Amino acid sequence: MIPYTLHRSKRSTIALYVRNGKVEVRAPRLAESSARQEQRGMFALNYGDMTLYGGQAYPIVAKPGNRVGFDGERFFLPPSLTAERIKSACVQIYRMLAKRDLTNKVLDFAKRMGVMPSAVKVNGAKTRWGSCSGQKSLNFSWRLILAEDDVVDYVVVHELAHITEMNHSGRFWAIVESLLPDYKERQQRLKTLQKKLSLEDWD
Repeated sequence: MIPYTLHRSKRSTIALYVRNGKVEVRAPRLAESSARQEQRGMFALNYGDMTLYGGQAYPIVAKPGNRVGFDGERFFLPPSLTAERIKSACVQIYRMLAKRDLTNKVLDFAKRMGVMPSAVKVNGAKTRWGSCSGQKSLNFSWRLILAEDDVVDYVVVHELAHITEMNHSGRFWAIVESLLPDYKERQQRLKTLQKKLSLEDWD
């Protein structure tokens, strides 16, 4: 058993820190954590519900046939699906949209920044919007495309900047700010979306 210090505060996740050989655990308050878990457990999607894409809400509708997709006005799915299958179908659509949208954005900003990633991949990460590997491969969570378009731009620029600076130094933030002077405001909106998603069980 490793000794540790536990701090509870108004936060949504559990974090572990090791400093000077001492372990510190930071966790949400029990009542808040319990309520959050209960709300996550109640999350469901049905025909007629609205779901986000690009910061806007669109309806989920039944459409005869076996195809799933997004036509610019609605998420369409085959009829008679269970709530669980509706959610899975929406995730499938989000992944397709994320691969298309994020690849296009990366290529656009990469040209402007004079860098080029080795790959652009989409994953199901819950708490990490994006990452850049040492091999210059960019990974993004499909959940990112629920955010407004300019917020997505921030994450794309953030990860592309890591190709030049694999850290969060002053030089790194100077690159981000040179393209997006208002990046801090976009960060705040991303945090707001993160809180919303922490109450939704998409898996």
